[in-house]
Amino acid sequence: MTEHFCERLRRRLDERGPLCAGIDPSPAALAHWGLADSAQGAAEFALRYLDALAETVAVMKPNVAFFEQYGAAGMAALEQFVAAARDAGVLTILDAKRADIGSTNAAYARAWLDPSASLAGDALTVTPYLGVEALKPFFAAAAATGRGVFVVVRSSNPEGRGLQQAVEADGRSVEASLLDALARHPDGPGAVVGLIAGAAPLPLPEGICYLAPGLDSQGAGLDDLAAQFGGVAAPVAVNLSRALAGAGPRRGALVDAAARAQERIAGGLRPRRG
Repeated sequence: MTEHFCERLRRRLDERGPLCAGIDPSPAALAHWGLADSAQGAAEFALRYLDALAETVAVMKPNVAFFEQYGAAGMAALEQFVAAARDAGVLTILDAKRADIGSTNAAYARAWLDPSASLAGDALTVTPYLGVEALKPFFAAAAATGRGVFVVVRSSNPEGRGLQQAVEADGRSVEASLLDALARHPDGPGAVVGLIAGAAPLPLPEGICYLAPGLDSQGAGLDDLAAQFGGVAAPVAVNLSRALAGAGPRRGALVDAAARAQERIAGGLRPRRG
């Protein structure tokens, strides 16, 4: 039987710590590292991350948009990184936020989750706003291969709050309804639950795993992390992107920044007292 992705993630997080290293080769980040605003620069940026953190970080999350902006060469750079991460034994969550309906989702699932696909990582982010049931091709493909799907439930940007907090006919918010649907799903997809400064925490169902963006550079702090995820038994990967990139480009500085982040985040995830 194929091992479920959330169990693979749990084991890696237990071994290495809760940090997910976000890889966002934006023009600003590339300039800070002295790299060209190009596909080659993006590839070097990502591979330097991997070289520095492959032995200490459980999971890395390349943001597909920052590779896609360079066209075919950028996607080739992403393929190069995904293959290198696989060889290094690092889990990858490809932050593509794909989704549509029917056969289109089947094609997306084939591109991003099929073992024969050059872009297939260990997990993929998707959006649910054409309906959770429309995501079945992703869930089925992931379950068949031991890969993961993270559904965006609460994003870390304030612009999403109006839609995500909208109240449905049964009185539940959209984000709460999405979490319930994911918890009931037999394939156990994961959820993206972003951290937002001062936001009321969502009740988190058991049986699924979580990806938590938004810490530090997007305004949320350790108090927000603790309020949402403190003491949660489920696997939680807490993403940092810009906060890590700002520590580079020196390898040692990146390693030190990741180590400090692991300690801070682990403290925020411990059960709260009182």
